[in-house]
Amino acid sequence: EEAAPNGAPARRRADGFHRYRSKQTPPDAYGSVTVPRYPLRVRVLVTGGAGFLGSHLVERFRADGLDPFVPRRSDYDLTVAADVERLFADARPELVVHLAAEVGGIGANRANPGRYWYANLMMGAHVLEQSRVHGTGKVVLIGTICAYPKFAPIPFHEDDLWNGYPEETNAPYGVAKKALLVGGQGYREQYGMDVVYLLPVNLYGPRDNFDLETSHVIPALIRKMVEAQERGEREIVLWGDGSPTREFLYVDDCAEAIQLAAQRYDGQEPVNLGTGQEISIRSLAQLLAELTGFDGEIVWDTTQPNGQPRRQLDVSRAQQRFGFRSHTELRDGLERTIAWSRS
Repeated sequence: EEAAPNGAPARRRADGFHRYRSKQTPPDAYGSVTVPRYPLRVRVLVTGGAGFLGSHLVERFRADGLDPFVPRRSDYDLTVAADVERLFADARPELVVHLAAEVGGIGANRANPGRYWYANLMMGAHVLEQSRVHGTGKVVLIGTICAYPKFAPIPFHEDDLWNGYPEETNAPYGVAKKALLVGGQGYREQYGMDVVYLLPVNLYGPRDNFDLETSHVIPALIRKMVEAQERGEREIVLWGDGSPTREFLYVDDCAEAIQLAAQRYDGQEPVNLGTGQEISIRSLAQLLAELTGFDGEIVWDTTQPNGQPRRQLDVSRAQQRFGFRSHTELRDGLERTIAWSRS
């Protein structure tokens, strides 16, 4: 076992340790980036592993020969400290990836500001504390692009994360998630824990949530257009005026980025995950209409909020620190997502 500072539990180590990294990557490919040592059969806990992003990440871990522990909400309520303590006793993880979240689009955020703040803050705090108690070797925390200030300079750079308040409709969720960055850095400083924090942009892809009450923009638009065609309707109504821009990352690309960070990155700086390319909601709606075959009218309800004016990330840190670069073009990813939704 390795000794840990300041009274933290010692990190578990076992015989026959191997580097958990891509076999195609030479050890010096990323300069000074540390490649953590993990056992060949490292015990991995993926909270939210049965969800949209989590299911894609779990598939990647399994392809690496790992068998992640995937907790179900019916068995472990991560907002309850005793349940998280029992989860860690059952899973005995050496690597934790915390994906679990309560999240939705603008409407869901407006309807559940208190719940989203509480649930996301409690889940993250309990996971972080039990990782300390159980001597977990590494923790990967997943933040949110909603943590950025409403009027952050474009492109969003990680150093601008604290230079303003988030967009109001997303603020409770974004602030709760940003608090986990502070917690992770605090645990690193006091207990010597290896905690990294990633900031994915808006995700999309197969297995996304297509519930109109809680979904994000891409699945909501796809469902509205497909159902309008099925019902023979010639009009759909969308919120706002279509002017805000968003950046979208295909879900499997994001899963790849998280896996690479688990393998290659152990710095304390937050890292953006995205494509570095923005598109207006109006242009996105027009593209989706083309791809779904919807040829009716798109009506913009300007009495409803737009959300954050622009979102585009500076993604250079992910490339520099652990070699991630997205490779799925938006049109290709949308075509796959539409095909899955119709299957």
